[in-house]
Amino acid sequence: MNKTKYILLCSLIVWMSSCKKEISVGDYSLLTGYWEIEKAKLPDGTEKDYSFNASVDYFEVNEEGIGFRQKLMPQFNGEYLTNDIPEEIKIEQEGSVFWINYKTDFSEWKEQLMTIKKDELILKNEHDIIYYYKRTDAVNSEDAE
Repeated sequence: MNKTKYILLCSLIVWMSSCKKEISVGDYSLLTGYWEIEKAKLPDGTEKDYSFNASVDYFEVNEEGIGFRQKLMPQFNGEYLTNDIPEEIKIEQEGSVFWINYKTDFSEWKEQLMTIKKDELILKNEHDIIYYYKRTDAVNSEDAE
Protein backbone atom coordinates (compact mmCIF):
# COMPACT_ATOMS: atom_id res chain seq x y z
CA MET A 1 0.00 0.00 0.00
CA ASN A 2 1.44 3.35 -0.92
CA LYS A 3 1.92 6.14 1.58
CA THR A 4 -1.05 8.26 0.37
CA LYS A 5 -3.53 5.40 0.65
CA TYR A 6 -2.18 4.53 4.09
CA ILE A 7 -2.60 8.12 5.32
CA LEU A 8 -6.14 8.30 3.89
CA LEU A 9 -7.08 5.01 5.53
CA CYS A 10 -5.69 6.12 8.92
CA SER A 11 -7.50 9.46 8.62
CA LEU A 12 -10.77 7.70 7.83
CA ILE A 13 -10.41 5.39 10.84
CA VAL A 14 -9.67 8.33 13.16
CA TRP A 15 -12.59 10.34 11.76
CA MET A 16 -15.03 7.41 12.11
CA SER A 17 -14.00 6.70 15.69
CA SER A 18 -14.39 10.36 16.62
CA CYS A 19 -17.98 10.34 15.30
CA LYS A 20 -19.06 7.66 17.76
CA LYS A 21 -20.63 9.25 20.81
CA GLU A 22 -19.51 7.62 24.01
CA ILE A 23 -22.11 6.94 26.69
CA SER A 24 -21.78 8.94 29.88
CA VAL A 25 -23.51 8.94 33.27
CA GLY A 26 -25.46 12.05 32.22
CA ASP A 27 -27.13 10.03 29.45
CA TYR A 28 -29.09 7.86 31.90
CA SER A 29 -32.12 10.15 31.79
CA LEU A 30 -32.36 9.64 28.01
CA LEU A 31 -33.52 6.10 28.73
CA THR A 32 -36.73 7.28 30.41
CA GLY A 33 -39.66 6.84 28.07
CA TYR A 34 -41.37 4.40 25.73
CA TRP A 35 -39.25 2.23 23.42
CA GLU A 36 -40.28 -0.09 20.61
CA ILE A 37 -38.03 -2.77 19.10
CA GLU A 38 -37.31 -2.16 15.41
CA LYS A 39 -35.04 -5.14 14.78
CA ALA A 40 -32.77 -7.71 16.38
CA LYS A 41 -29.41 -8.82 15.05
CA LEU A 42 -28.44 -12.39 15.90
CA PRO A 43 -24.84 -13.46 16.56
CA ASP A 44 -24.65 -15.11 13.12
CA GLY A 45 -25.42 -11.75 11.48
CA THR A 46 -29.01 -12.45 10.48
CA GLU A 47 -31.56 -9.79 11.32
CA LYS A 48 -35.17 -10.02 12.40
CA ASP A 49 -37.38 -7.01 11.67
CA TYR A 50 -40.22 -6.16 14.01
CA SER A 51 -42.86 -4.54 11.79
CA PHE A 52 -45.49 -5.12 14.49
CA ASN A 53 -44.81 -5.21 18.23
CA ALA A 54 -47.12 -6.85 20.72
CA SER A 55 -45.44 -4.86 23.50
CA VAL A 56 -43.55 -1.65 24.21
CA ASP A 57 -40.90 -1.17 26.88
CA TYR A 58 -41.33 1.72 29.30
CA PHE A 59 -38.17 2.75 31.17
CA GLU A 60 -37.96 5.19 34.04
CA VAL A 61 -34.43 5.96 35.24
CA ASN A 62 -33.05 8.68 37.51
CA GLU A 63 -29.65 10.43 37.25
CA GLU A 64 -28.02 7.69 39.34
CA GLY A 65 -29.12 5.03 36.84
CA ILE A 66 -31.71 3.47 39.13
CA GLY A 67 -35.28 2.81 38.04
CA PHE A 68 -37.49 0.23 36.39
CA ARG A 69 -38.65 -1.21 33.07
CA GLN A 70 -42.26 -2.20 32.47
CA LYS A 71 -43.71 -4.12 29.51
CA LEU A 72 -46.81 -2.49 28.01
CA MET A 73 -49.22 -4.06 25.55
CA PRO A 74 -51.08 -1.71 23.18
CA GLN A 75 -54.84 -2.23 23.06
CA PHE A 76 -57.30 -1.50 20.24
CA ASN A 77 -58.80 1.40 22.21
CA GLY A 78 -55.42 3.19 22.22
CA GLU A 79 -54.57 2.43 25.83
CA TYR A 80 -51.81 0.22 27.20
CA LEU A 81 -52.02 -2.69 29.62
CA THR A 82 -49.07 -3.72 31.78
CA ASN A 83 -47.86 -7.19 32.67
CA ASP A 84 -47.67 -6.01 36.32
CA ILE A 85 -44.10 -7.31 36.63
CA PRO A 86 -41.88 -4.25 36.97
CA GLU A 87 -38.21 -5.01 36.44
CA GLU A 88 -35.91 -3.11 38.78
CA ILE A 89 -32.94 -1.72 36.88
CA LYS A 90 -29.61 -0.29 37.83
CA ILE A 91 -27.09 0.98 35.30
CA GLU A 92 -23.47 0.30 36.17
CA GLN A 93 -20.25 1.16 34.41
CA GLU A 94 -17.42 -1.38 34.09
CA GLY A 95 -14.50 0.36 32.44
CA SER A 96 -15.91 1.90 29.26
CA VAL A 97 -18.88 -0.52 29.15
CA PHE A 98 -22.30 0.31 30.60
CA TRP A 99 -24.60 -2.47 31.80
CA ILE A 100 -28.31 -2.39 32.62
CA ASN A 101 -28.81 -4.87 35.44
CA TYR A 102 -32.39 -6.16 35.71
CA LYS A 103 -34.00 -7.82 38.71
CA THR A 104 -37.44 -9.26 39.36
CA ASP A 105 -38.74 -11.59 42.04
CA PHE A 106 -38.06 -14.41 39.58
CA SER A 107 -34.77 -13.62 37.85
CA GLU A 108 -31.72 -11.39 37.36
CA TRP A 109 -29.94 -10.61 34.07
CA LYS A 110 -28.07 -7.83 32.34
CA GLU A 111 -27.79 -6.15 28.95
CA GLN A 112 -25.02 -3.99 27.58
CA LEU A 113 -26.09 -0.41 26.89
CA MET A 114 -24.40 0.14 23.53
CA THR A 115 -26.09 3.36 22.37
CA ILE A 116 -28.49 5.80 23.98
CA LYS A 117 -29.70 8.88 22.16
CA LYS A 118 -32.92 10.88 22.19
CA ASP A 119 -34.59 8.57 19.64
CA GLU A 120 -32.26 5.56 19.48
CA LEU A 121 -31.46 2.77 21.92
CA ILE A 122 -29.24 -0.24 21.23
CA LEU A 123 -28.92 -3.06 23.77
CA LYS A 124 -26.95 -6.31 23.61
CA ASN A 125 -28.02 -9.22 25.77
CA GLU A 126 -25.90 -11.97 27.31
CA HIS A 127 -26.51 -14.16 24.24
CA ASP A 128 -24.96 -11.49 21.94
CA ILE A 129 -28.32 -10.59 20.39
CA ILE A 130 -28.39 -6.87 19.61
CA TYR A 131 -31.74 -5.09 19.90
CA TYR A 132 -32.39 -1.83 18.07
CA TYR A 133 -35.13 0.34 19.58
CA LYS A 134 -36.85 3.53 18.52
CA ARG A 135 -38.62 5.92 20.86
CA THR A 136 -42.38 5.86 20.65
CA ASP A 137 -45.23 7.72 22.34
CA ALA A 138 -47.74 6.03 24.60
CA VAL A 139 -51.36 7.05 24.30
CA ASN A 140 -52.25 6.53 27.96
CA SER A 141 -49.13 6.99 30.09
CA GLU A 142 -51.03 6.37 33.35
CA ASP A 143 -50.74 2.61 32.73
CA ALA A 144 -46.95 2.75 32.91
CA GLU A 145 -46.79 3.90 36.49
